[in-house]
Amino acid sequence: MKLKRFLLRYYPPGIILEYEKGGALKTKSIDLLDLSPETDTEELISAIRKSEPLITASRVDQVKLLIVRLQEKLGQQDNRRFCLFKALQAHILPLTNVAFNKSGSSFITGSYDRTCKIWDTASGEELHTLEGHRNVVYAIAFNNPYGDKIATGSFDKTCRLWSVETGKCFHTFRGHTAEIVCLAFNPQSTLVATGSMDTTAKLWDIQTGEEVSTLTGHSAEIISLSFNTVGDQLVTGSFDHTVSLWDVPSGRRVHTLIGHRGEISSVQFNWDCSLIITGSMDKSCRVWEAASGKCMATLAGHEDEVLDVCFDYTGQLIATASADGTTDGGPLAGGMFLPPRDMTLKVCVPQARTFQKYFPALPIG
Repeated sequence: MKLKRFLLRYYPPGIILEYEKGGALKTKSIDLLDLSPETDTEELISAIRKSEPLITASRVDQVKLLIVRLQEKLGQQDNRRFCLFKALQAHILPLTNVAFNKSGSSFITGSYDRTCKIWDTASGEELHTLEGHRNVVYAIAFNNPYGDKIATGSFDKTCRLWSVETGKCFHTFRGHTAEIVCLAFNPQSTLVATGSMDTTAKLWDIQTGEEVSTLTGHSAEIISLSFNTVGDQLVTGSFDHTVSLWDVPSGRRVHTLIGHRGEISSVQFNWDCSLIITGSMDKSCRVWEAASGKCMATLAGHEDEVLDVCFDYTGQLIATASADGTTDGGPLAGGMFLPPRDMTLKVCVPQARTFQKYFPALPIG
């Protein structure tokens, strides 16, 4: 193996090693999830060298410089304030969803008018209108971090794959027998997962446009799904009150997470793939251990349905949005504003295990 270069990842803090092996270019990551401005760099480098043979003595100074840059970033105070930037007349009918690409330079909107539009964030200019669906465009996503493709899921029972640059349709994925209401790219941008009102989820090959597998087992609509950050597992949430964890390569169901007493509204992995968070119409949020499928904690307190849930990138906080019309607590962090009055933001710190710190990725050359 021959080390070619380093890539710095700010969030979550880490160093990506690009190396050559057998004529092929590969990457591996050194995750520095516990890094803080106070971390002893010499001790950390010593520990890294013991576990990573690509870090030789001649590379120590480079690694130290990268670690110091990460520490400086972690030590920065963020006092930004947010305000309305632009208001766009986007569609002739109501919007269903919005999504940014990784850099934030562009975003997409889905609508009841059967289209998806691509917008330039800075100027507010409409770049492309993606036309072809024959019913509501409900689920949309960029293939982040690459950002060169878009997937759209529709009530017409199809999913389409589009070019961001040209607005042309690469593939139309057909196979569901009811509306598609959720979708996601895997991290490698080789697969698209779709969830449908027909009680199934499907995996599609981006290159060929072919169906890879159908995930069956739920007895009601699948309305939320998410890949883990490795891409080898997928979690689906259903109106049958259960959550399923799937092995992506085989299409086999690994665990069924049972405990909620209402329809599942939202599911997500944490960064290191060890935990799954679920929100439900039973007014609660649950945290599950991915390896065992066991419930680690139940977070109660909302007085109405929990509509959305997420981990923050530090892995220490959970945000839940509800239809109970209250605001409980304050901002998650400096500069983050409270949600509208018709939604609830609650911040919960699960006590069932130790949470590590993670941050969103930002590689550099």
